[in-house]
Amino acid sequence: MVAPTRVLIADANPVVRAGLTALLNEAPDIAVAATASDGREALQLTRLHAPDVILLDVRMPGVDGISALPHLVQLAPVLMLTYSQEMEVVRETLLLGAGGYLIHGEFTPDQLVAAVLDVRAGRAHLSPTAASAVLTALRTSSHPQRTVAQSMEHHRLNRPQFGLSSREEEVMDLIASGMSNQQIAASCFISEKTVKNHINRIFAKLRSATRSEAIARWLGTARPGVAGHG
Repeated sequence: MVAPTRVLIADANPVVRAGLTALLNEAPDIAVAATASDGREALQLTRLHAPDVILLDVRMPGVDGISALPHLVQLAPVLMLTYSQEMEVVRETLLLGAGGYLIHGEFTPDQLVAAVLDVRAGRAHLSPTAASAVLTALRTSSHPQRTVAQSMEHHRLNRPQFGLSSREEEVMDLIASGMSNQQIAASCFISEKTVKNHINRIFAKLRSATRSEAIARWLGTARPGVAGHG
């Protein structure tokens, strides 16, 4: 009888961990060996249980998935399983050695089981949004000397110049995408206090008092003469 594929689940959300555990344990050829709430615990439990595959979230408190990934891939194949859809995150995790990238909401239970078995066998497995991000990254890199940051700058060429730093522009793009301060902090790997400091400077430069005003000016949809930010 073939031994089941043993899986370690690393996710900060206990509800997600419990759901994935129940789902995978129903598969006849998979068994959940352990669960972890952050990257540090994932590394400890991987050394202890020696799983065949690790399911790893990107954003976790303490040691996040991206920080833990280079260490974990030396011990077992890693399948990213996360809500993070950003092209740079998908690209970075794959470059760091992840064998696949699944985004919550884009797979069925059977597809998750197939992805786990694929990654164990060395076959890449990407959900649709992750695959699109990879294609976009490949197309971007095909342009000489064009980095992701330069690609973002390319899309801003017709935008009014507000004197924002590159980091402030990155934060403003995330604000415009609808992210909260907490989500921006996680995406940029900075503290929420630092995010707030960036936002204060951004609002001053954009002469905006609210997020909606700042977004309107940033996207060029606001009329001149927006009230200033104190």
